[in-house]
Amino acid sequence: MLNPLSILLVTVLSSAMAMAVLGSLWRVAIPGVGHWIVANALAIVALLAFSLQGIGPRWLTFIASNTLLAASLWLVVVGCRHFLGRPPRAWLGYSGVAAVCVGMIYWTFAVPDFAARVVVASAFHAALYAVLAATILRYRPKDRPRYNYYFVAIASVLLCAGHSFRGLLYGLGHLSQNSLMQVTPSNIIFLALGVLAAPCLSIGVVMLAHDRLAERLERLANVDDLTGVLARRAFITRGEALLDAARQDGTPLAAAIIDIDSFKAVNDRHGHAAGDRTLGHFAAFVAAGLREGDLFGRLGGEEFGVLCPATDAADAVEQLDRLRASLAATAAADLPGGLRYTFSVGVDEYRRGESLAQLMARADGALYAAKAAGRNRVMAAATETA
Repeated sequence: MLNPLSILLVTVLSSAMAMAVLGSLWRVAIPGVGHWIVANALAIVALLAFSLQGIGPRWLTFIASNTLLAASLWLVVVGCRHFLGRPPRAWLGYSGVAAVCVGMIYWTFAVPDFAARVVVASAFHAALYAVLAATILRYRPKDRPRYNYYFVAIASVLLCAGHSFRGLLYGLGHLSQNSLMQVTPSNIIFLALGVLAAPCLSIGVVMLAHDRLAERLERLANVDDLTGVLARRAFITRGEALLDAARQDGTPLAAAIIDIDSFKAVNDRHGHAAGDRTLGHFAAFVAAGLREGDLFGRLGGEEFGVLCPATDAADAVEQLDRLRASLAATAAADLPGGLRYTFSVGVDEYRRGESLAQLMARADGALYAAKAAGRNRVMAAATETA
């Protein structure tokens, strides 16, 4: 049969398991994980202190236990705000924890009142659960799956409602008891509901942490680490989608292969660190000069690719030649390490029935023609433009 002690011990066990899972994520440096680990540790100490009611001193079982539990929930909120890149309002949360502590001291020693202690604790917990739900819903990343964030938000809303209802019943005098360990149907029900709080929140924050890990892995797979533009595989995948759209809509699609001129000489003369800075500068320069909707990625080494939807070869040549001329005219002081460099481009346009690989191969052929013609130029297939 359920009793308060067994419920508290089950909650302690769930918090310990949550600490173990979150501890496995400690080294990956996900924002908020450290706060969530400490929160579970404080919750364990608080719950063990609660379980000693009737045995231990009141400063431990009433005051320290409630204060630590309040601090534990505040740290969950702080962890979520760090996770979402929002600075926590520390003074507000810790002021609330201090108010809980003062209330527990007053209604334990000055005017002993179990119901008042319940109201104070329930009000604080309900407020923090409301803040947690609002924070998750307001600041969740819009480009990530919603399920994990909605799980935490819905659990917070339900726990807020449960604490609000509990505080209201005790505040209005509809329920009364003298100890948390007292075996009454209402106390068992509220404790049984409370036992769900720790695992629900723990599962929720673990889901958030794993979503952040998945996001990092996706970024490693899709984004070139050195330049910050799309990696080859992601460029090809998204390029296939652009080609399918052009095929269905009957709109033109231009492809360009770009290569930094004499890049090997930069590495040989100035070192690979200078070469890396040049690649980063070039990628940022081109990305800033392309239109919204154009696709840009690094194909390997110093070679990059561009796909321009709803654009024919002539327009693509004109657009990229403006970029080429702009870089060629850039003052040495604005280039990494004062290194002067240029680039060459080969351009061609999608032809009905062909694959992306065929289109890029023709653009690559035009690039080789531009190199053979003296570099620092943009050429369409069989057409040269200065």
